Amino acid sequence: MTESLSLGERAYHAIRRDILTCRMMPGSLVTESELMERYQLGKSTCRLALARLSHEYLIESRPRKGYRIAPITLQDVEEIFTLRVQLEPLAARLAVGKVDIDLLKRLEADCRVEVAAPLPTRIDVFMNANKRFHLAIAEAAGNQHLLRTLSTLMDEMARLVALGFNVQRTKPEIRHDHNAMIDAFIEGDRKRVEFIARRHIETFQAMTLEKIYATLTSDGTLLPVQERRVFS
Repeated sequence: MTESLSLGERAYHAIRRDILTCRMMPGSLVTESELMERYQLGKSTCRLALARLSHEYLIESRPRKGYRIAPITLQDVEEIFTLRVQLEPLAARLAVGKVDIDLLKRLEADCRVEVAAPLPTRIDVFMNANKRFHLAIAEAAGNQHLLRTLSTLMDEMARLVALGFNVQRTKPEIRHDHNAMIDAFIEGDRKRVEFIARRHIETFQAMTLEKIYATLTSDGTLLPVQERRVFS
């Protein structure tokens, strides 16, 4: 049983990584047998991973068809940024006087590491480092509900970035406000920390949306970005 759970854990993380980096495109259909072959999994191990991914709303079961990778809708994009711009400035303000400054400096440096690897891998490395930076601040705020919510939002952000930048074949060259935020933390300036956190998200939102919308209007590019239907 322990071995089965261990295999299931590894399978879950492997499939989840490929969903978040859009190696498995949003809206695409996959079957259990395809996943078993692709990841060299047994049936029970594959189902353990799929159950967890379904619980996180990253995949959807499609009777007699298999599974659909959760699509990204325009409403998703708007909702993710709406929540981030409200919650992250709050987390930053609460973290003043508590956050580990040396840790933030190390994580900021990680965000800028150039990796001699394909573009999807470089974006993956960047997003992981960026997530750790922002979650270090949220963790220092001392509110576990806030931390869990932001962790989920950062995972969904990874898919937006991967979708927009991978298709456009450009690296997310972000003019970080990280260092300015670190300086404000050192000074203990709550208002400035909150302001910089909000500005950072709004800048990132504009840049990401530009890529997403460019992707939507690219001739010959078939992408599963859809308007969400409302059922009565």
